[in-house]
Amino acid sequence: MRTTKVNTFIIGCFVVIFLSISNKSWSDTVLKDNFEKLNLWEYIADDVMGGVSKGNVKFQSIEGGNIALLQGNVSTENNGGFIQIRRALRDIDLKDAKSVKIIAKGNDQEYFVFLRTTGTVLPWQYYSAEFKVTETFDEFILPINEFKKSGLLMTGKVNPKNITSIGLVAFGRDHQAELHVKEVEFIN
Repeated sequence: MRTTKVNTFIIGCFVVIFLSISNKSWSDTVLKDNFEKLNLWEYIADDVMGGVSKGNVKFQSIEGGNIALLQGNVSTENNGGFIQIRRALRDIDLKDAKSVKIIAKGNDQEYFVFLRTTGTVLPWQYYSAEFKVTETFDEFILPINEFKKSGLLMTGKVNPKNITSIGLVAFGRDHQAELHVKEVEFIN
């Protein structure tokens, strides 16, 4: 009889712990951007280095929220191959960030998140992670420790406290870009 009461008590404790854990968010937001402050983002294309890619960014309101629409023609002619929107993060404390979360949709293409750090001093240096969009909004969780460096003379992994900017990029091949982004978030 006593064993049954102890077992019931233990099971009850596990249920209470499980319920409290399941109601807790597994990640906390370090920084969230849902395109309410448009002046934080800038459009950049490969024409800054002689490329011929053409595109633009439009900020739109849909479904009670905002999105950034990056669209255009990415061309690898003349050593080009990218269009992007980028936001500076120099004065934001990201030391606790573990992942980048993107909510996006588009034209069934692969796109990239580029992170620049205090150690990426040359214009062609960045850390990247890839994600593939479909025609419906999806959530993509990109662990910061899995971002790949673009070349030599860079540390192997990103230290989140050193991140200076984030870019949403159509890159690396000839294609039509159409990327709708609802939210960019750094989470821990």
